Amino acid sequence: MRVCRIVLSLAITTGGFAAVQSAAVAQEYRGTLEQQLACTPDVFRLCGEQIPDANRIVACLRQNTPQLSGPCRAVFESNASMSQQAAPKRDDRSGPYSDQ
Repeated sequence: MRVCRIVLSLAITTGGFAAVQSAAVAQEYRGTLEQQLACTPDVFRLCGEQIPDANRIVACLRQNTPQLSGPCRAVFESNASMSQQAAPKRDDRSGPYSDQ
Protein backbone atom coordinates (compact mmCIF):
# COMPACT_ATOMS: atom_id res chain seq x y z
CA MET A 1 0.00 0.00 0.00
CA ARG A 2 2.80 2.40 0.86
CA VAL A 3 4.57 1.70 -2.45
CA CYS A 4 1.37 2.54 -4.33
CA ARG A 5 1.18 5.93 -2.60
CA ILE A 6 4.79 6.71 -3.44
CA VAL A 7 4.32 5.72 -7.08
CA LEU A 8 1.08 7.68 -7.31
CA SER A 9 2.69 10.73 -5.69
CA LEU A 10 5.63 10.52 -8.08
CA ALA A 11 3.30 10.22 -11.07
CA ILE A 12 1.26 13.25 -9.98
CA THR A 13 4.40 15.30 -9.38
CA THR A 14 5.85 14.34 -12.75
CA GLY A 15 2.57 15.09 -14.52
CA GLY A 16 2.29 18.46 -12.80
CA PHE A 17 5.84 19.35 -13.76
CA ALA A 18 5.20 18.37 -17.38
CA ALA A 19 2.05 20.49 -17.47
CA VAL A 20 3.88 23.54 -16.12
CA GLN A 21 6.72 23.07 -18.59
CA SER A 22 4.39 22.75 -21.58
CA ALA A 23 2.48 25.86 -20.48
CA ALA A 24 5.73 27.82 -20.25
CA VAL A 25 6.79 26.70 -23.72
CA ALA A 26 3.39 27.52 -25.19
CA GLN A 27 3.58 31.07 -23.82
CA GLU A 28 6.84 31.63 -25.64
CA TYR A 29 5.04 32.81 -28.81
CA ARG A 30 2.03 34.54 -27.32
CA GLY A 31 3.41 38.07 -27.04
CA THR A 32 2.02 40.88 -24.93
CA LEU A 33 -1.66 41.43 -24.29
CA GLU A 34 -1.59 44.37 -26.70
CA GLN A 35 -0.06 42.18 -29.43
CA GLN A 36 -2.60 39.45 -28.81
CA LEU A 37 -5.46 41.94 -29.09
CA ALA A 38 -4.01 43.31 -32.35
CA CYS A 39 -3.93 39.85 -33.94
CA THR A 40 -7.01 38.18 -32.43
CA PRO A 41 -9.38 39.15 -35.29
CA ASP A 42 -6.85 37.87 -37.83
CA VAL A 43 -6.44 34.61 -35.96
CA PHE A 44 -10.18 33.96 -36.11
CA ARG A 45 -10.44 35.13 -39.72
CA LEU A 46 -7.39 33.36 -41.16
CA CYS A 47 -6.22 30.68 -38.73
CA GLY A 48 -9.24 29.51 -36.75
CA GLU A 49 -8.52 25.85 -37.48
CA GLN A 50 -5.16 26.14 -35.65
CA ILE A 51 -6.73 27.23 -32.34
CA PRO A 52 -5.60 26.49 -29.56
CA ASP A 53 -2.05 25.58 -30.75
CA ALA A 54 -0.06 28.82 -30.38
CA ASN A 55 2.86 27.60 -32.50
CA ARG A 56 0.57 26.67 -35.39
CA ILE A 57 -1.28 29.98 -35.08
CA VAL A 58 1.97 31.94 -35.36
CA ALA A 59 3.05 29.87 -38.35
CA CYS A 60 -0.33 30.44 -40.01
CA LEU A 61 -0.18 34.19 -39.41
CA ARG A 62 3.33 34.33 -40.87
CA GLN A 63 2.15 32.44 -43.96
CA ASN A 64 -0.71 34.89 -44.38
CA THR A 65 1.29 38.08 -43.76
CA PRO A 66 -0.06 39.90 -46.85
CA GLN A 67 -3.63 39.37 -45.60
CA LEU A 68 -3.01 40.56 -42.02
CA SER A 69 -4.60 43.71 -40.68
CA GLY A 70 -2.31 46.70 -40.19
CA PRO A 71 -1.97 46.35 -36.40
CA CYS A 72 -1.20 42.63 -36.56
CA ARG A 73 1.27 43.06 -39.42
CA ALA A 74 3.03 45.71 -37.31
CA VAL A 75 3.42 43.15 -34.51
CA PHE A 76 5.16 40.70 -36.83
CA GLU A 77 7.30 43.40 -38.43
CA SER A 78 8.44 44.72 -35.05
CA ASN A 79 9.28 41.19 -33.86
CA ALA A 80 11.25 40.51 -37.04
CA SER A 81 13.25 43.72 -36.73
CA MET A 82 13.99 43.01 -33.05
CA SER A 83 15.27 39.51 -33.83
CA GLN A 84 17.53 40.90 -36.56
CA GLN A 85 18.98 43.46 -34.14
CA ALA A 86 19.56 40.77 -31.52
CA ALA A 87 21.47 38.56 -33.97
CA PRO A 88 25.24 38.97 -33.68
CA LYS A 89 26.79 40.84 -36.55
CA ARG A 90 29.47 38.95 -38.39
CA ASP A 91 32.59 40.75 -39.51
CA ASP A 92 34.09 38.81 -42.41
CA ARG A 93 37.40 40.65 -42.08
CA SER A 94 38.17 39.18 -38.67
CA GLY A 95 38.70 35.51 -39.29
CA PRO A 96 41.43 33.09 -38.35
CA TYR A 97 43.36 34.01 -41.51
CA SER A 98 43.03 37.78 -41.36
CA ASP A 99 45.94 40.18 -40.90
CA GLN A 100 44.31 42.03 -38.01
